[in-house]
Amino acid sequence: MAIDHRVVRRVAFASVIGATVEWYDFFLYGVVAGIVFNKLYFPGSDPLVSTMLAYATFAVGFVTRPLGGVLFGHFGDRVGRKSALILTLVIMGISTAGVAFVPTFAQIGVWAPILLLSLRVLQGIGLGGEWGGAVLMAYEYAPPGKRGLYASLPQIGLSIGLCLASGMVGGLSHLLPEAAFMSWGWRVAFGASLLLVVFGLYIRLKVMETPEFLALKRNRQEAKIPFVDMITRYRREVLLGMGARYIDGVFFNMFAVFSIGYLTQHIGLSRTDALLGVMIAALVMCFFIPIFGNLSDQMGRARVYMWGSLICGLSVFPAFWLMENQLGNTLMIWLAIVIPFGIFYAMVYGPEAALFAELFDAKVRYTGISFVYQFSGIFASGLTPIIATALFRMNGGKPWAACGYVLFSALVSAWSARAIERQRRADVYGDVVKAH
Repeated sequence: MAIDHRVVRRVAFASVIGATVEWYDFFLYGVVAGIVFNKLYFPGSDPLVSTMLAYATFAVGFVTRPLGGVLFGHFGDRVGRKSALILTLVIMGISTAGVAFVPTFAQIGVWAPILLLSLRVLQGIGLGGEWGGAVLMAYEYAPPGKRGLYASLPQIGLSIGLCLASGMVGGLSHLLPEAAFMSWGWRVAFGASLLLVVFGLYIRLKVMETPEFLALKRNRQEAKIPFVDMITRYRREVLLGMGARYIDGVFFNMFAVFSIGYLTQHIGLSRTDALLGVMIAALVMCFFIPIFGNLSDQMGRARVYMWGSLICGLSVFPAFWLMENQLGNTLMIWLAIVIPFGIFYAMVYGPEAALFAELFDAKVRYTGISFVYQFSGIFASGLTPIIATALFRMNGGKPWAACGYVLFSALVSAWSARAIERQRRADVYGDVVKAH
């Protein structure tokens, strides 16, 4: 069957837009957690404890993401990728906009963090089902030999979403007096989510279901219970996928979440400059994600991912050394963020979607990649700001123990990617033997 490249481009664009909306919603919470929520919703005598409590609610979103992954993965493998994606977008939009209207601790007491936590739970469930569907739409529509490139395009949504979240908060922080920003300015960033959701829904409703899923429906080959099928047939793949994902979550949250609080509270950088550094890195990342996605089509996904993991793990030490010893030079701090986060991290995040998608067949693919990505996110992503903050305090206000944790995660991920490559070679060799 001839490939209609216009349809493929439309699907890729819809996947990028939808993923951008979802990641903007999700990371806006993380950007604000350490600079607003710790003061308005978790007040206390010790600023470090307040920050850790705020990061704890940030982590809850990662804990609930596997639930969303299993729930919408089942829906996506049984009913359709498109239907699941529309529902997840609505859930994310409502829960994010709702944060804009939550009263502070001073106004309603303990109900304030409870309401905030409840909306964060909904965010996690929505994003848990979003990521797998967005990358699968692009992956399953992609031309042969270009699945790494096309599956990497929705990944750009992460960097654009982070850029928008950081830029929105940074811009409001710069334009408004501190009192106005803390009173109502930050709420504007959450309320703006509704506009993005309307645009995302408009784009997504115009996209058709993927050919692979339509073939499954036509031949009545859907798995009865995709999660059970996944656990029964793909235990090894699930474990290796979660191991490979480790560096992704740890590295991202060290730079996108932990570094903001670290730079503002301990290095003395302004909130606007810290957020601008992350925003620049996110912009740079937009260009490098498809480059490494395309490279994975040429060299192999696992190989690019393995080397990317090791480079990320090693780069965190000179990056934080530069932050510690920049002597007030903001440009040096930005370089310490942009090079590792904007370039090296893309070596991992670019090939990741196709790497995970190829671990499973189409019957359980939505459930499989969603579970691998979201369940591993609990320890790889959600706990990282808390762990890094605790290690920072234990290490006497120095970041080296936290950097060691990043390196450990990199070694785990590199080993897992190498194991995936070996298994794939063994599977191909076994198929050749059977054919003869």
